[in-house]
Amino acid sequence: MGAQNGRDLLIKLDLTGAGQFETIAGLRATRLSFNTSPVDVTSLESAGGWRELLAGGGVRSASLSGSGVFKDATTDERARQVFFDGETPDFQIIIPDFGVIEGPFQISAIEYAGSHDGEATFELSLASAGALSFAADAPVA
Repeated sequence: MGAQNGRDLLIKLDLTGAGQFETIAGLRATRLSFNTSPVDVTSLESAGGWRELLAGGGVRSASLSGSGVFKDATTDERARQVFFDGETPDFQIIIPDFGVIEGPFQISAIEYAGSHDGEATFELSLASAGALSFAADAPVA
């Protein structure tokens, strides 16, 4: 993956539960991280006293945070309702020339801010709430 515009990373929300994904925000900064909590299976018999980890063990998670401006009243309202209802709808995270991450996320934080001489902004944090899928972009020939 070569250098990409940061603005091309998109967060999309399934607005209806029927696979109708819509970009929810005009992001200015975004961060996506994947994590796992390893399972240590080291014992007295571990070679050379080196730590051993259980392959495939542990809990995997993803978190996403972003800040920017909402693109319209409909997506602003839907994101706010998802938060207040504690829903875990499907989201898509589009990473250009890399792929698409899709699956359930919970909005774990939403913050609004503004100044008297600027636009209203928001910060959004998402936490994975189930199994995620990854579909790689086809390589460009």
